[in-house]
Amino acid sequence: MKVILTQDVKSLGKRNQLVDVSDGYAKNFLFKKNLAIEADAKNLNIMKDRMQSDNSKKDREFIEANILKSKLEGKQVKMEVRAGENGKLFGSITTKDIADAIASQYKAEIDKRKIQLDEPVKSIGKSAVVIKIHADVSINIELLITEKA
Repeated sequence: MKVILTQDVKSLGKRNQLVDVSDGYAKNFLFKKNLAIEADAKNLNIMKDRMQSDNSKKDREFIEANILKSKLEGKQVKMEVRAGENGKLFGSITTKDIADAIASQYKAEIDKRKIQLDEPVKSIGKSAVVIKIHADVSINIELLITEKA
């Protein structure tokens, strides 16, 4: 029996995938747990529409990511923080701090979870930051930390 998965099923397939399973498995497990629907003409058309909308959403996200990349690529984000002797910071710069600085300086909203730091920023100076805003798009910016006067 051919079914369309409504959710990811381990060792069977991903959501919106058309799979062939035994009748008993489909009726007794997949249908009862709402993990799949029968692959009739109506449901196949619904699946195709969903896949088209998902693809258009992914394309739109990719385009938006490239626009944001062109806006931020190679830019320098400046932050003033309190520091002690020898340029050591009191604490460290977090990804949330960097996201807030980008929002205030460049009017671009970045999710803090997309910012990747090789190591915590704990001293004054320059450091490279990578922002992975999409699976295929990443932005390299420079972080300039200065001491508050």
